[in-house]
Amino acid sequence: MAASSRNLPSLLPLRGLLWLFALLAVSPFALLLLTALKSQKDVLAGAFALPQQPHFENFVRAWIDGHFGTYFFNSVLVVLPVVVVSVMLGILSGFAFAFLTLPFKRTLFVLMTIGMMVPTEAFIIPLFHQFHWLGLLNTYWALILPQIGMSIPFATLFMASAMRQLPSELIDAAVIDGATRPQVLHHVILPLMKPAMSTLALFLFIWTWNEFLIPLVLVNNDDVRTLPIGMLFFQGKYIVDIPTLTAGAVIIVAPIIVIYLIFQRGFIQGLTAGAVK
Repeated sequence: MAASSRNLPSLLPLRGLLWLFALLAVSPFALLLLTALKSQKDVLAGAFALPQQPHFENFVRAWIDGHFGTYFFNSVLVVLPVVVVSVMLGILSGFAFAFLTLPFKRTLFVLMTIGMMVPTEAFIIPLFHQFHWLGLLNTYWALILPQIGMSIPFATLFMASAMRQLPSELIDAAVIDGATRPQVLHHVILPLMKPAMSTLALFLFIWTWNEFLIPLVLVNNDDVRTLPIGMLFFQGKYIVDIPTLTAGAVIIVAPIIVIYLIFQRGFIQGLTAGAVK
């Protein structure tokens, strides 16, 4: 007890630095939310000035007049299948790369790693012509399929690396007990992979939610546009109306923060469950 009490003062500066870092991390979004609740007159009074009264109509104007309701629905409709399918395929392919004997496994692993380094700008034009030939331009498939294809290599490498960290004794014990490969994956590996799956889902959600170039090139129909592209056209229309423009930015950023908090909680729960099992 005496030793822990002596170490307490040395922890106070570290705790203060953590609070300072948290304040610096939260302050941009807090300032964004504060600006979204102001009127145009309040904005001219100063960036840190409090509004005389909250103007929630800025969010209503952005949601209805700026079509952010449609863009939000489109983003959700694109993000959900991309994240779910990519995580599922990443688990299966990661299991294969981690535990199965495959022909040319090292070569495939290197090719996927190299493919992840290719920027979207390098293949967006061939991708446009391919989807034009398939007749899928201005559809949800034009937004979902390319992003699944771009996400699977990262999901595979991420899950394979995480599965290799598991104790080999657990896998060997399950095989000795007569478990098949699907049973080993479902009953032994997946419960221990919840932290990695939560982290992977969080990464894929953020990347897909913020994707800009693919929706910009492959979609010209306003009814199919996602939030980042909608924000681009909304900015050109409401560039002088700063509170409404900021309200649109809050609508884009808020789901990322909420999903992060949800998966952060799931990450801790999965880590605890994996440790117990």
